[in-house]
Amino acid sequence: MTRACRIHAVGGPEVIGLEEVALPPPGPGEARVRHTAIGLNFLDTYQRSGLYPLPALPSGLGSEAAGLVEAIGSGVSEVRPGQRVAYAGGPPGAYAEARVLRAAQLVPLPDELDDERAAAALLKGMTAEYLLRRTYRVEPGQTVLFHAAAGGVGLIACQWLKHLGATVIGTVGSEAKAELARAHGCDHAIVYTREDFAARVRELTGGAGVPVVYDSVGRSTFQGSLACLRPRGLLVSFGNASGRPEPLDPALLAQRGSLFLTRPTLADYTATRDELLQSAAALFAVIRAGAVKIEVRQRWPLAAAAEAHRALEGRQTTGASVLLP
Repeated sequence: MTRACRIHAVGGPEVIGLEEVALPPPGPGEARVRHTAIGLNFLDTYQRSGLYPLPALPSGLGSEAAGLVEAIGSGVSEVRPGQRVAYAGGPPGAYAEARVLRAAQLVPLPDELDDERAAAALLKGMTAEYLLRRTYRVEPGQTVLFHAAAGGVGLIACQWLKHLGATVIGTVGSEAKAELARAHGCDHAIVYTREDFAARVRELTGGAGVPVVYDSVGRSTFQGSLACLRPRGLLVSFGNASGRPEPLDPALLAQRGSLFLTRPTLADYTATRDELLQSAAALFAVIRAGAVKIEVRQRWPLAAAAEAHRALEGRQTTGASVLLP
């Protein structure tokens, strides 16, 4: 048995409960991992609320954690007992003291990356990797717009973008978050609650617009994001923190200058083990080089997962957060 957070119905943070659940031995191709730190992501709130439907209820929550391999099933060659590992993605269930999962989704951790930072970094860091290097490959000298620049993905992305030689425009919700974003590589932090971010982006780019906008906010920023793009620019919509955007008439993309729109997911960019390990290796390389620093800024015990969700949805967090089993 182990303790795990479970939900029996979708809804607000109050639906999260801590329960004793069975922990079976690992089967063929599986490993049992004892968690030491669990990553907290906005995706978790989407699944809890029903915005992203779960396969079935009751269900666990959470997609990211770090820990030690306790046991492996037959046929496992990817990891060994006693090895430090982390994972991001796959079926929800990371909000637990331990779990059994496919060994192929586990990433061995380098010695210089401690468990808390690993749990906080892998999902958000690999998200930044595929966004900046594969969905749209940012080149030196380009100016890009990144929404929620003081968030978990945002702080990693701003540092990585500066490392790539880009000029970073970011949106944030307060002056305190603007200061934090600037400290992590954001050249121009726009407080969207008091300024028209689209007009400001046009001003900063001499009216030209930017080649790419990274938008995890959704409904409240979607139309403004389109207005920030130069002709043939790309809107990368990768989250819905303010809700799903309204349906889009494709003709609007033509009217705005033959724009492109994509809605990527980490799962599709780490669909094979080779892709997973390559994405993680790219992240570990920029961390090792000091170009990206991972800061865990909030911590809650596993039993306080509901409180953590309230803080996340209330925009009360900055950077990375973890649950500690």
